[in-house]
Amino acid sequence: MFLFYAMVVVFIIGYGFIVFEHVNKIDKAGSALFVGALLWMMLVIDGPNLMSLNLNGNWIKFAASHENASAMEFITQHSVIEHLGDVASIIFFLLGAMTIVEVIDRYQGFRIITDRIHTTNPIKLLWIVGILTFFISAVLDNLTTTIVMIALLQKILTKQDNRWLFTGMVVIAANAGGAWSPMGDVTTIMLWINGNITAAGIVKSLLLPSLVSMVLPLLILSRMMKGVTHRPAEIPEESGEFVPFKDRLIILILGIVALVAVPVIKGLTHLPPFLGMLLGLGALWIYTDRRLKRKSSLDKRKLSIVKVLEKVDTSTILFFLGILLAVAALQTAGHLSLMAQWLDANVGNIYGINLIIGFLSSVVDNVPLVAASMGMYDLVPTTAGVVSDFAINGHFWSFLAYCSGTGGSILIIGSAAGVAAMSMEGIPFFWYLKRISLLALVGYLGGAGTYILMAML
Repeated sequence: MFLFYAMVVVFIIGYGFIVFEHVNKIDKAGSALFVGALLWMMLVIDGPNLMSLNLNGNWIKFAASHENASAMEFITQHSVIEHLGDVASIIFFLLGAMTIVEVIDRYQGFRIITDRIHTTNPIKLLWIVGILTFFISAVLDNLTTTIVMIALLQKILTKQDNRWLFTGMVVIAANAGGAWSPMGDVTTIMLWINGNITAAGIVKSLLLPSLVSMVLPLLILSRMMKGVTHRPAEIPEESGEFVPFKDRLIILILGIVALVAVPVIKGLTHLPPFLGMLLGLGALWIYTDRRLKRKSSLDKRKLSIVKVLEKVDTSTILFFLGILLAVAALQTAGHLSLMAQWLDANVGNIYGINLIIGFLSSVVDNVPLVAASMGMYDLVPTTAGVVSDFAINGHFWSFLAYCSGTGGSILIIGSAAGVAAMSMEGIPFFWYLKRISLLALVGYLGGAGTYILMAML
């Protein structure tokens, strides 16, 4: 039992190093990778004793279906490989999305959009950005949308602190927009594919609560905005017309199509989303290489995707790898299942459980939290016209999708969108905590109240 509790302590200490990155001057990617690998080492050292606690349902099923199966075999040959597949799908998705966005930016595709945003009124611009993010994230996903919108903000806003406020609103709006769409967030995709919710059901039940969770922070933040916005001065190299308008437009369209096609391919093939993202990146790569070969006026040294990859933030990707591996180790050891069981025993009320899960998702990745919740409860069929809270589109599943999706906005490291924003803009943890967290909390509780009120009517 010692290592069981020691794993929690190691995770908390590692989490502290990530939070206080600006103090200890250690990149969060290094801390995450170290903790993620260390937790799996600790899990292996005391594997038989930890598995004997029977907190991991997958281990129980594995032992029942494999005669003379050992705990070490389950951990080293089954669990770690299974989790690596889930982690890798997110990593490759992120790598593909960041590369596509960087290609569009390198070809000056975003200028087609930014050149048409002329307002210097920060309030008007804030609402434009918030509403665009909310609806785009429902079509793409919250992570990709955040990457795209931050790239746009960097072309529109000069003042760093002002841009950070807009970026914080992008995180809130992206997570809110992803919650009401079956393809807008990893957790809603999980619930949708598993049959806990339907596409029409999730849109009907969560569109209004998600909209409220975005609008409330927008209203509050609008009252804080003063003065006018200023566009950054164009770098001479970028302001030159070395990329003709036609090529900019083609790359912008191809990039957007590649991103939009991901959920479509996911829905048609049921393959993991990263394959659709890699398909789009591969197609864009082939097109740009052929285009550069035919058109001598384009600068191959700057525009080839091989050069673009040098600009992709690999530290963010490695941070995701480390933190997801750490959470996977806790899930394998049974910590998350134990936490879910405690919630069920001590809270009981489905709305209370989901609200707590939402708060926890601002600290711990929402994917294993939702996975643990799905493992705790079974789908209950509708009988004699009575719809259970645990039936398809039942209140537990719908509210779980809302809370796990929007609760991550409360802390900047609580969602993939927040982590991407933290990396791309260099936003400190405590700056977000001071300036954005309360806004996200108000929106989260406001949307939750809206959902509960709708459920009671």
